[in-house]
Amino acid sequence: MTKPTSVATRTLSIPAPNGAMLSATEHLPDGPVDAGSPTVVLAHGWTLTRQAWARVVREVQSHRAVRVITYDQRGHGRSTWGSVRSQPIKDLGDDLAAVIAATAPNGPLVLGGHSMGGMTVMAYAGRHSSDFTDRVRGTVLVSTAASIPDRKAVPGEAFLMGAMARLPLVSLRPVPAGLHRWTNFGENPEKAAVNEVGRMINATRLATTGRYYFSLTGLDEREALATIATRPSHVIGGTKDRITFFRWIRSVHEGIAGSEFTILPGKGHMLPYEATDVVADALIGMIDES
Repeated sequence: MTKPTSVATRTLSIPAPNGAMLSATEHLPDGPVDAGSPTVVLAHGWTLTRQAWARVVREVQSHRAVRVITYDQRGHGRSTWGSVRSQPIKDLGDDLAAVIAATAPNGPLVLGGHSMGGMTVMAYAGRHSSDFTDRVRGTVLVSTAASIPDRKAVPGEAFLMGAMARLPLVSLRPVPAGLHRWTNFGENPEKAAVNEVGRMINATRLATTGRYYFSLTGLDEREALATIATRPSHVIGGTKDRITFFRWIRSVHEGIAGSEFTILPGKGHMLPYEATDVVADALIGMIDES
């Protein structure tokens, strides 16, 4: 296959259900796309943006001349909310379907999701199972869960999140870098990665954080795992993940018959930064599936 030396990008605005506009980036290799290669579509996590995939995209396209689509989830980054004030995780599958319809209406796909983005991929498989089985060559699910039934809420957490959900669409929370480091990363994280993730989280609208909280606590995408199992899949998790506990990540692997499972000792939640090469290699493996 061709080994590209650089990429070109363009920004797209994609209409989504309930009047939302999703902002997406098309990443193209500097040269022709490899014939027959899939389009790679990547969904990011809660309180992040498509920027969270930037390192992985560069690594993938340094080895394969493929087209990659990243986008901001509804209410995140440059994507709007539309008319809804809450966003069930299952409905994120419809947003992903809108992104696919607008950017890759034909041909094979590889889907990748980090954290809430992995849940989005599961929701897409559940809501659009025929399209999934017909077109998806493989999935990579990173630091994600299909359900979180045993999570214990921090006292007052639900009240605070409910209040945030009703606030105007503003971001007013300069959380210290040390807290981002402890919460999102494992052992010995790179300072630049901690700072970049912190900037994304701090810039996320308070209402977005609050509105998604209740969707995440009610998460149940276990039925969708049977559809994902119809195609090759790779689940990746860090043992020091303080956001999506490792037992939840393992349950995703156990729920997808035949899935590959990569365990990363000492790594945390932000594997697109902490283990860029591992995540990119998993996507390349799916790109190469025939």
